[in-house]
Amino acid sequence: MDREILIMKKNLYGKKVFVTGASSGIGRACARMFAMNGCDVTGVSRNTEERTEHFTGGGSLTLRRLDVTDEAATRKFIEGLAEVDIAILCAGMGVAGPAETAPSDLTRKQMEVNYFGTLNAAQPCLTRMRARGNGLLIIIGSIAGRVSIPMQSQYSASKYALEAFTDAVRMEMKQYGVKACIIEPGDTKTGFTAARETQDAGGAGYGSTLEKSVAKMAADEQNGRSPESVAKVALTLAVRKNPPARVPVGLDYKALMMLLRVLPDRSKEFILRKLYLPK
Repeated sequence: MDREILIMKKNLYGKKVFVTGASSGIGRACARMFAMNGCDVTGVSRNTEERTEHFTGGGSLTLRRLDVTDEAATRKFIEGLAEVDIAILCAGMGVAGPAETAPSDLTRKQMEVNYFGTLNAAQPCLTRMRARGNGLLIIIGSIAGRVSIPMQSQYSASKYALEAFTDAVRMEMKQYGVKACIIEPGDTKTGFTAARETQDAGGAGYGSTLEKSVAKMAADEQNGRSPESVAKVALTLAVRKNPPARVPVGLDYKALMMLLRVLPDRSKEFILRKLYLPK
């Protein structure tokens, strides 16, 4: 903890922090870690007990109920905040199933939460940051936003969209002093696993394959890193004048991303099929 406090003393962006998805998982870890390092954090979630917690380092965490898929309510809430120096957008959910049978309602829900929910929060935050000439936007993406995962086509698509969005924001906001970057966690042990929604695709011949694939995902996630490991990455970005465009979490995933850059598509697909499409 001493190292984390020392890091935050060099915070270049300010101590008013806004976090989505703050009641659980990565969002909760980010909200608490910034609050423990002296920041005044406002965290929102669709389902949370509204309360304020104060920390010994002088920071605080105020939790409020907000559904980020409600564009008007999200904009109104963010415009009502005193300041937004750092925004960490974590709200998300997962859908599993084959691309062929993906029902439109689940696909739309996936994009509404992961992409449009992020967009709804990002836009008013960026407006506030641009007006003051400083700010840091951190979006929680996924390794699945760089490498499409079989049986997670809709989830990967939503995270790919966030990669493109963050890249554009970074270029557009540079002249205004606002930085944007995306953190790319791999397997992380959170409630995301239990909350994943899985299609009923047995009638299409995917039943056994889908079941084994989802079981593999769940096992990997529950044996994965802690959400605090992602929060620590977010914390380190607040001390960097020019934070990197994207940050995979952990040396293993950084190495994997470097390897996948040079592998031909056929080799990448062979590896992914072996991992996620067990016989």
